[in-house]
Amino acid sequence: MIEQAGDLIYEVSSEEAGERLDVVLASLVGISRSQAKRWIEQSHVFRNGKEASPSERLALGDDIRVRKPKLVASTMQPESIPLDILFEDSDLLVLNKPAGLVVHPAPGHSRGTLVHALLHHCTDLSGIGGVERPGIVHRLDRGTSGVMVVAKTDSAHIRLSDQFRSHDIERRYDSLVRSFSSALTGKIETRIGRHPKDRKRMSTKTRGGRIAVTKWKVRERFSKTGGALLEVKPETGRTHQIRVHLASVGMPIAGDSVYGGTRGSRGTPWESLSRPALHASVLGFCHPSRGSDLRFDIPPPEDFCRVLEACRLGEQQRPSTE
Repeated sequence: MIEQAGDLIYEVSSEEAGERLDVVLASLVGISRSQAKRWIEQSHVFRNGKEASPSERLALGDDIRVRKPKLVASTMQPESIPLDILFEDSDLLVLNKPAGLVVHPAPGHSRGTLVHALLHHCTDLSGIGGVERPGIVHRLDRGTSGVMVVAKTDSAHIRLSDQFRSHDIERRYDSLVRSFSSALTGKIETRIGRHPKDRKRMSTKTRGGRIAVTKWKVRERFSKTGGALLEVKPETGRTHQIRVHLASVGMPIAGDSVYGGTRGSRGTPWESLSRPALHASVLGFCHPSRGSDLRFDIPPPEDFCRVLEACRLGEQQRPSTE
């Protein structure tokens, strides 16, 4: 594909002959098939000098000309919010999200979100879905801290999303739970959907929902407080998945007032927590254009570490039973 006077020009190869125009266009330009269809229907794509339809089958040697539409400005206003950037290039950005920062605007959070901060920080967005905005590939709950990747281009957004969908992403969370079972490891596989009585919560006790899989491993136990430090690896990415799954097996995350993590915490190290003790510590993935592997390992923030050290100190100060 070459660029000429602002247009992208491509000659159909033998491998692409017989394929639909929208399929080939999506692959060539690095956009979704639905967006390719919109471009064609909006007369931004020409086949042999004529307007075309998305379903047309291409022939060897066809001349495809694409006039990329101008980006639509985002309706959200950029906001100068400090960000802890771990890595950045023209395709993507990796950051350490602090607890308390909402990722995307939602009812009750129309300002001050990560998206607003990224619109201010990023000066080289090429657009997601034709809109000048960052591509949120995955989300962390407001109270969860840790590493996230954000796409700057349509192509990066599609390829990263594909990796998450096919479970080719390395993800690991650190979690402090209020109680622990006798097992050292476990795998939780259930459906997660809206709670039947409280629509703001998620639940494993649902008639519908989607399959969710979470693996966990005990890294430290604290007999005095009854809690534990877990290493958690979600294989899927459902809303509140880790919080719901751990609570469903009697290990609610400390500080999680929604899923039972604050009950019985008075006089324990958990009492000082103002959010769920959940931290996205590891994220590894393949760079969408370079093909190289990237991996980020970020320790938990101060509030998490303070409670963890208090748990460890409590174990050390236990009276001897000898």
